[in-house]
Amino acid sequence: MRIAYFAHSLRSCWNHGNAHFLRGVLRALLRQGHEVAAFESKSAWSLVHLLADHGQAGLAPYFAAYPELRSTQYGPEIDLEAEIADRDLVIVHEWNDPWLVAAIGRLRKRGARFKLLFHDTHHRAVSDPAAIRHFDLDGYDGVLAFGEALARIYRGWGWGDRVFVWHEAADTTVFCPPAEQQEREGLVWIGNWGDGERSEEIAQFLLSPARDARLSLDVHGVRYPQEALDTLSRYGARYRDWLPNVLAPCVFAGRIATVHVPRRFYVEALPGIPTIRVFEALACGIPLLSAPWDDTEGLFREGEDFLLARTGAEMGKHMRTLAQDAQLATFLATNGLAAIRERHSCAHRAAELIDIVSRFESHAKLEVVQ
Repeated sequence: MRIAYFAHSLRSCWNHGNAHFLRGVLRALLRQGHEVAAFESKSAWSLVHLLADHGQAGLAPYFAAYPELRSTQYGPEIDLEAEIADRDLVIVHEWNDPWLVAAIGRLRKRGARFKLLFHDTHHRAVSDPAAIRHFDLDGYDGVLAFGEALARIYRGWGWGDRVFVWHEAADTTVFCPPAEQQEREGLVWIGNWGDGERSEEIAQFLLSPARDARLSLDVHGVRYPQEALDTLSRYGARYRDWLPNVLAPCVFAGRIATVHVPRRFYVEALPGIPTIRVFEALACGIPLLSAPWDDTEGLFREGEDFLLARTGAEMGKHMRTLAQDAQLATFLATNGLAAIRERHSCAHRAAELIDIVSRFESHAKLEVVQ
């Protein structure tokens, strides 16, 4: 199958979690024999910030980890018909500009042969629905939503059976346990501070329990204002700045555990959707602790693949236990890793995508027969 994917950015993972999944799923599609072309905006804010902070050197880890991936940088001058008219499938991510979303939709409405899908991996459908409704999706065949709660939103907007749940996943070619186990100490959290969407939760379920458990804590991420840095310092956590995503396995390899602190929208409005870092951490064989999160879709098994803490005190207890109980740590790491390898790798998602397209084609043939 000839596939084109329009991303916000493929090269930059600076505050851009979709790049994690996209890299892995494009690699998987290539390995499964499909032809893939990726496009990204010349003015992508993620890339602009990465280059401003780290220069071209900030891109080196990505290029080293994914030498086979290439992307075309586009602007308003792009000749879309020349680039994608002969594709079988075109996917457009929701962090693209409205003009691009609309222009590709018009091509499809005028008879372009490709199937066209809109890919939503964010909470804007509930936090800023006007921004999503502003997109002209009239020419689109369907929507890929990264969780059932988000899919329900699109069904409510009239998409019906044309919206498909397509969860994120871990690229197990990059995210895997270390070849040789090493001594582990302390905790690590990889995540961005954001816009106050989980500031209280970070303090309650990460900073305070780690301090009370007397475990060292390293924090990696971006968009930490001075107030946030002062908060980390007050709790004794060490801020380590931005970490290229492909280097996360090396960091996980030396830590006792990591913590999932979901943003408020994914707890209250879009339950059941974990951050992609949940998939990646489990793929690396590190025990995972989670702040309150309702896994409504049964992606993982609470108490077996990860431990859930309903209060800060319970989180501190989990941290202390893991630091002292190697058997429990091994149990969680083994189960979590097995869950990823059995059903949550990017290879699984690539196969699911092809199945979704096949269903489109079967439906179209049925309509012709009728």
